[in-house]
Amino acid sequence: MKARVKWVEEATMLGEAGSGHAIVMDGPPEHGGRNLGVRPMEMLLLGMGGCTEFDVLSILKKSRQQVTSCVVELEAERSETNPKIFTRIHAHFVVRGRELSEKHVARAISLSAEKYCSASIMLGKSAEITHDYEIHND
Repeated sequence: MKARVKWVEEATMLGEAGSGHAIVMDGPPEHGGRNLGVRPMEMLLLGMGGCTEFDVLSILKKSRQQVTSCVVELEAERSETNPKIFTRIHAHFVVRGRELSEKHVARAISLSAEKYCSASIMLGKSAEITHDYEIHND
């Protein structure tokens, strides 16, 4: 896997992934940015959310669960001193579908957290990561 980050100006950077996709990162005005994009630490949190949600959806699909919507809401706390690493991350899944099994949803989230999600397992080396969920059957 490769990536490239190019400084544009002030605190604005363009991140280019090996897959050919790009994203703008920027800082807040108080740190010389113009607020044109997500912060780099937000990218880490978003990456974890995308990684775990991808796993959960894949596992639920293989379990023949009829998911119509899935959202993972993430909340993180960071250390107050440098390096300001994540110290706690909570992932709240909101899963909607038809005839969803609570057992399957709980299992999918657990498997992602403990076995499949590289991002959350890596971040879990320095942060306490917790999960919960709510299920809405349509």
